[in-house]
Amino acid sequence: MAYDTDVVVVGSGPAGGTAALALATYGVRTLVVNKYGWLANSPRAHITNQRTMEVLRDLGVEQEALLHGTPPALMGDTVLCTSLAGAELGRITSWGTGDRSASEYNESSPCHMIDLPQTYLEPILITNAAARGAKVRMDTEFLDFVQDPEGVTVRLLDRVRGDEYFVRARYLIGADGGRSRVAEQAGLPIAGQTGKAGSMNITFTADLSRYVAHRPSVLYWVMRPGAHLGGIGMGLVRMVRPWNEWLLVWGYDIDQPPPSVSDAEAEAIVRDLVGDQDLPVQITSTSLWTVNHNYATSYSSGRVFCAGDAVHRHPPSNGLGSNTSIQDSYNLAWKLAMVVRGEAGPALLDTYTQERAPIGKQIVDRANLSRDQFGPIFEALSIAGDTDSDGIAAGLAACLTEDATGATRRRALEKAIRLKNYEFNAHGVEMNQRYVSSAVVPGFPESFSQDAELFHQPSITPGAKLPHVWLVGTDGHRVCTLDLVGHGHFTLLTGLSGTTWLAAAESVRTTLGIDLHVLRIDAPNARDAYGDWHRLTAFPEDGCLLIRPDAHIAWRQDTPQNAETALTEALQTILARVPAELEPA
Repeated sequence: MAYDTDVVVVGSGPAGGTAALALATYGVRTLVVNKYGWLANSPRAHITNQRTMEVLRDLGVEQEALLHGTPPALMGDTVLCTSLAGAELGRITSWGTGDRSASEYNESSPCHMIDLPQTYLEPILITNAAARGAKVRMDTEFLDFVQDPEGVTVRLLDRVRGDEYFVRARYLIGADGGRSRVAEQAGLPIAGQTGKAGSMNITFTADLSRYVAHRPSVLYWVMRPGAHLGGIGMGLVRMVRPWNEWLLVWGYDIDQPPPSVSDAEAEAIVRDLVGDQDLPVQITSTSLWTVNHNYATSYSSGRVFCAGDAVHRHPPSNGLGSNTSIQDSYNLAWKLAMVVRGEAGPALLDTYTQERAPIGKQIVDRANLSRDQFGPIFEALSIAGDTDSDGIAAGLAACLTEDATGATRRRALEKAIRLKNYEFNAHGVEMNQRYVSSAVVPGFPESFSQDAELFHQPSITPGAKLPHVWLVGTDGHRVCTLDLVGHGHFTLLTGLSGTTWLAAAESVRTTLGIDLHVLRIDAPNARDAYGDWHRLTAFPEDGCLLIRPDAHIAWRQDTPQNAETALTEALQTILARVPAELEPA
């Protein structure tokens, strides 16, 4: 059967752009369609965590991201205040920039976090996808699809010419956002609550350096009357570019008609949150959005898959949105590539929902809980979210009284602010993803020694991501374990004494017809010069780890017993292979 392309991707945001980039990198024919004539025109998503930076590193675009992103030193502390020019309630060291967390973050990954607004991220993804062979059609609107056992017929509208046409593909990916037409037509089940609160974005330019340069931050949370952001009683001034480009978030009553805000009204809101009535301000845009608590319980229907906001919708708390979207597509792309090439059975694609739907629900729940965890701050001040200026001032004054009551209030405020660590330092949420599916051979149960949301725990348990460890290559330079795996292929990892696995890998490579690489710890190109690999993993040299293209561990065996048979059976299970030759699906 003739196909116009292998995969149609609807949407060019973080999920769609990553899907296109990964598929093109893996040699899969890909068509990306975008309803609009431009990429992101507002900064929206921005926090880019370590796991996402590892994905971008594997896809060869990390350096471009670093070029355009704001580094951790300028992401700084989260600041809580009554206005940028007013009283400060407290600060929270965030994103691993604190003295106590910096070491843990640095030990966890070869990458550091950055602040990369969506206006910079999307061009990196789409431009590189196009350079690697993906076809990109702007001003092209997805209308609908019809699928059958052999493929998907997608109907598109060219918004410039005004005509409709059809594209025949093997698979369709809907990365078309929180109002996903693909997800709706596919009938994906969406659980949770829609429209919990209303919020407004105001983007503006203003020189705020005198208020912020001495306390660099991405987020300045402002306690102001009327600042009903998501019902939490706080407004937000967010850095987009230090220290002149900004995004302000302000709330509105979701039960009332959506407001229409003029530039003059927007300027007044900005000046109020900054606390400077004479501040020169240039408003660049205003837009409305709603706070949701929605997650899909299935990410696919037949040959149609969805990723990103199409399947998880939540407030921006914790900065998880674009990160989870990128990681959705990274998980799906290598599976599609192997099925399209005939190296895996179609059942491998079922593991996309099995692995990513629990992650989607986790981050939706976490983001909404973080939104609610502003409440204890107001309780410590004995005020409510709608308290007026005089009430806020009185609450702050009560916290500063020089008596036992004031001391009690101060301790309560400190405790309430510490609770926000679950929003601004949730390293475990970002890095502890464990996959459970038929693409992971179970065994070796794991328990967490610390809070699994706050602290990353490296692990060689099947389903976990391969730990980051610095090794030394043949040229004497350091090389990361993660750089020696991935890149679209499976890797068999063993030690110098695991010679039995070399013959097994060669045999299986031929028998199954897959690109199976071998990594030997302590070989000249991967010397454990610091001893960190053996210290961290305590893994026997003659054992074997099978690493998937997304760097997650698919299978583990601690001895070389029946190496060839065991490896063959593991890969056949993981790839949903049957003994007969597979055809491209």
